[in-house]
Amino acid sequence: MTTQAAGRVKRPQIGGVLLPLAALALLVVAWYGAVRIWDVPKAVVPSPELAIEQIAKRADYLIDQSLFTLFEVWLGFGIAIVVGVALALSLSASRMLDQAFSPILVGFNAVPKIAIGPMLVMWFGFGYEPKVLVVVLLSFFPVVLSTMAGLKSVPADLIELTQSMDASRVKTFLKVRVPWALPQFFTGLKLGISLAFVGAVVGEFIGGGRDGIGYVISAARTQLNTPLAFAAIFMLALMSVLSYYLIVWLERVLLPWARETSR
Repeated sequence: MTTQAAGRVKRPQIGGVLLPLAALALLVVAWYGAVRIWDVPKAVVPSPELAIEQIAKRADYLIDQSLFTLFEVWLGFGIAIVVGVALALSLSASRMLDQAFSPILVGFNAVPKIAIGPMLVMWFGFGYEPKVLVVVLLSFFPVVLSTMAGLKSVPADLIELTQSMDASRVKTFLKVRVPWALPQFFTGLKLGISLAFVGAVVGEFIGGGRDGIGYVISAARTQLNTPLAFAAIFMLALMSVLSYYLIVWLERVLLPWARETSR
């Protein structure tokens, strides 16, 4: 590899780390400046150092609550992936199933999931089950819809080429359609993981209990402890970003060919 080529490889990697950090630093500076200039009460919006102080002071508590939310997120997200991929494969493999169930799927996707939350609590109680199910409901649809879109986006001439080589329908599906759909599948995962964290917090708001980042935010709000609420929001954002980039890393490792063709 030449020096020029090595530079092209390293620059995106460095920029992918430094640019978000620089943007975050600018946001923190803007936050600090706005609080100081307009003299905003800490009960409304605390200054950044007060939120950081809460993170340092209550680190063990925030980490424990974050891990509980992280468990809900990844359990629900895992269920959504398994069910969503199975459904997408089934609908894409059968035109009859696709025509029968795709309109129903679109209709369910339009239902506000927060309206279903109280019913889940009524059905499953105040444990972690209704919270996990809210995660499943929010992250399921991006996975299944993106996977179906990828499976249906294979060019017709590529399918005709495989048929001219006497490839069976099953072999064409596994060797052509599924690899072609993987980039779209990972797009659905990246969207779904962000919604999974929203679902977990919404479930914790609705489902009661004393565990999870959603509970911390709700309790801090009732106690007018805004710095703690902002500290919990920071922990939630940190978990979401790390989970998102974990999926990005998996995509780069498992689909290096997709990354090359996108340049």
